[in-house]
Amino acid sequence: MSKTIRIGGASGYWGESMMATPQLLAVEGMDYLVYDFLAEITMSILARARAANPEAGYATDFITGVLKPNLREIAETKVKILTNAGGVNPHSCGAAARALIAEAGLDLKVAVISGDDLLDARDSFGDFKDMFSGVDCPDTASLASVNAYLGGFPVAQALAGGADIVITGRSVDSAVTLGACIHAFDWQPSDLDKLAGGSLAGHIIECGPQASGGNFTDWKLAGDIANIGYPFIDIDAEGAFICAKPEGTAGVVNIGTVSEQMLYEIGDPRAYLLPDVTCDFSEVTIEAAGENQVRVANAKGHKPPSHYKVCATYVDGFRAGTMMSFVGLEAAAKAKHFAEAAFTRARAVLRAHNLPDFSETSVEVIGDDSQFGQASQAPQAREVVLKIAAKHDMQAGAGALLKEISGMGLATPAGLSIFAGSRAKPSPVVRLFSFLLEKNKVEISVDIDGQTHAFTETLVETGELVSSPQTPAAPSELGTVEVPLVKLAWGRSGDKGNKANIGVIARDAAYLPYIWAALDDTALRARFGHFMEPGSALERFYLPGSHAMNILIEAALGGGGTSSLRNDPQGKAYAQILLDHPISIPQQLAETL
Repeated sequence: MSKTIRIGGASGYWGESMMATPQLLAVEGMDYLVYDFLAEITMSILARARAANPEAGYATDFITGVLKPNLREIAETKVKILTNAGGVNPHSCGAAARALIAEAGLDLKVAVISGDDLLDARDSFGDFKDMFSGVDCPDTASLASVNAYLGGFPVAQALAGGADIVITGRSVDSAVTLGACIHAFDWQPSDLDKLAGGSLAGHIIECGPQASGGNFTDWKLAGDIANIGYPFIDIDAEGAFICAKPEGTAGVVNIGTVSEQMLYEIGDPRAYLLPDVTCDFSEVTIEAAGENQVRVANAKGHKPPSHYKVCATYVDGFRAGTMMSFVGLEAAAKAKHFAEAAFTRARAVLRAHNLPDFSETSVEVIGDDSQFGQASQAPQAREVVLKIAAKHDMQAGAGALLKEISGMGLATPAGLSIFAGSRAKPSPVVRLFSFLLEKNKVEISVDIDGQTHAFTETLVETGELVSSPQTPAAPSELGTVEVPLVKLAWGRSGDKGNKANIGVIARDAAYLPYIWAALDDTALRARFGHFMEPGSALERFYLPGSHAMNILIEAALGGGGTSSLRNDPQGKAYAQILLDHPISIPQQLAETL
């Protein structure tokens, strides 16, 4: 490889352990550490915090858990720190960072990137429709946060201005990594393949240890996850990179871990839309490069979108729910009987107070195969967990369910038990409204210790939008032996709003034709139809470079995030639901397993 830079992925969400920073600072040759703290749910939480306190609204863990205990070592090693911890108040986050630096007597420049926060302009968005569902914009006065997803070029501008710490508001998760690459290699907006490679590098490390053994299908290979190693990449000027982890740490970096992360939470792999480039990951190659080292190359880039994606959050009623266990014979039947009685009582209370019925209810009996739909094997479990929940337009209506659940403690079927603690409370249903906004309507600025400079987006007019769709060749022989999918593939699943995606990566290229043939539309709807809204679309995408397929299921998460009543509102377990699906393969191939 040519000259490379080394970038460590130190955080994947607000609330993650802060163990990564000292671990990665100790890696020789580290140039940058990147931290992702934001999700749509996080933005709504931060917006409420700012409403209560104008100085709040950023990920405080970045100040208390990253900078405060590690600031002197950051200065000594000259490692650049890049993060979206600014949330809805990046200037306050920047001020807190500068105060720490001054207190420590250090000479570090802090850059704050702003312009993504469009809340003050919310009244101008009333005529927009949701880019996914097509529904009208809610009452703009109800919008709690409105943020455009920015790209990597403002980060690069901040680094070019001498910043040691760069804090952004909402940006795409990979933007901080891409910004480091743009700065280090002087990539231009027209360097589309390189930008795609840098974006993929950011995508691989944006979720921290998910690339180094976390949430991995072959989870036992990760070993002592209490000491899991966080991933870092060495990327070259062409956008190819090697992913690794620090020596002496647990976890594992192999083709499976990196492949799972590449497919995590994407849709069409030929058209992964980012502000700086439309990425095509379908031909990406992922190859072992040594012990706990994997080389990733051949990402392709196409013309970027002319608009920014904008996500707004708003409160739409309330939800309430709780979990409890039932132990003993007929545990599942007891749980279902209890849930039915709880709703009967709660509805009687609603009628007595002239309140409308619940807008949505949910009962899931974990341990009774409630997540498996038609694939359920209906075990006679002697211990189950009942999750019971409901939505209501009013807080009092949601609270009625919780009150009646609590009030039935002595009338329940035998075997109820619950972890003692405070009673659950209703919480707001936070919904997402997403739309597209022309880039020239978003004014971005870069403030480096009080010196503010405007950022101007360079529009790229060249490049195809997407490549042609492909499908794998049909199996050369008929299958005669059934084996579970997990014997043939790795799997990882996640969410994008109300959509679920499931990445399936063949452990050997020879397996993929049989996997593709078995996981057709009929089979997938049989597995996941109980989660899907009527008429939901289901798509499959082929990635020949990594011998993989990506499955995208629309309207499969009950609204997703905090607007869902599901036990799994982000589809994290969907791959696990699929991995025992039977795949027919020839006897000769089965003998190689």
